[in-house]
Formats: sequence, structure tokens, C-alpha cells
Amino acid sequence: MKDILTTIFFLIAVIDPLGSVPVYLEATKQFDKKLKTKVAIRASFVAFFILLFFIVIGQLILEGMEVSLDAFQISGGVILFLFALTMIFGDGKPGSEKQIINDYKHVTIFPVAIPSIASPGAIMAVVLLTDNHLYTVQQQATTAVLVLVVIIITMFLLLAASVVQRKIGEYGITVISKVMGLILAAYAVQSILAGLKDFFTVLH
Repeated sequence: MKDILTTIFFLIAVIDPLGSVPVYLEATKQFDKKLKTKVAIRASFVAFFILLFFIVIGQLILEGMEVSLDAFQISGGVILFLFALTMIFGDGKPGSEKQIINDYKHVTIFPVAIPSIASPGAIMAVVLLTDNHLYTVQQQATTAVLVLVVIIITMFLLLAASVVQRKIGEYGITVISKVMGLILAAYAVQSILAGLKDFFTVLH
């Protein structure tokens, strides 16, 4: 149970559902309520299937390239750390992703599904969490279900986006996004250290 809660909390940190709220509101500001609902649902499930694709295929791609587990842990940790730094010191998820909207007719895929929900950091995180060398098929299936749970939470937050932003405010959402970035940075450093430890253990 503790592992499940830890994984859910980590997935919430890396997917950052609250951070997607301002992006979604900006992307759908020209739409009526019915179309906004459709975008929230479709974008959430598109994001889930993108993450599911990398859960299933990501490891095969890495093994096909003959990337070692240690190298993957270190590189994955570095990428997650850099992603976390953009969340902490950059404009923040809401601000940076709102700026890339230039086509309001096709916002379901970009930027709501990608990169707001299924961000590069989220993709790397799910691949790390389902490494075939570290986790059983049952554990990987559990992780996939937990990803779906977090995506559903994200979807409901998007459906209630106007209320959420009114209650918390965009400033509050940005602060929470930066805290999530700090948690993600800690996990990334842990992944790098684990990879380095295993690498030097093999050398000795």
C-alpha cells in the first residue's frame, strides 16, 4: 500500500494535474461548455495512451539500442532533473505552455495532451517506473493502472478548471507546480545516484 501511495504521489508530481488547468483554460477560452468538456476528456485519454505506449514499448526501444540499465537510470535521472529545474526556476508549466498555443482549433493534442499532461518528464518517469530489469509484470501493470488513476484525476480537474482556478488562483497553481518540481528533482537525483552506485559496483 505504501509503494502504491508513493507511486501515485510521484506521478502526481511529474504529471502535475493542477499545472494543466491554466493551460487548458487558455487553450479552450474560445469554446463553448460542451466543446470544453470534450477537449478535457479526449486530451486526458490521448495523454494516457501516449504514456501507456511508452510503458509497453519504451523498454523494448532501449534494449534494442543496447542501453544498459545503469546508463538508463543515470540519463533518465538527468533528464528528469533538468525537467524539474524548468518547473522550479522557469516560467512554470502554466506560463510556458500557454505561450505555445497558436492554433485554437487543434488544442486537444497540442498543447493539452502533449506536453501539458503527457510531458517529456512524465514519459521518462513511466519508463523508469516500469523497467523490466527492476519490476515484475504485475508491478508494471499496477503502475499503468496508477497512471490511469492520475490521468482521471487530471481530467476531473480540467472539467472543473474554472472553479479550481477561481479557488486557488493562477499564482497558487504556479507555487504548487514549483513544489512538484522540487519533489521531482529529489527523485531524479536518487535515480542518478542509484545508477552510479550500480555502475561502480559492477566495475569493482
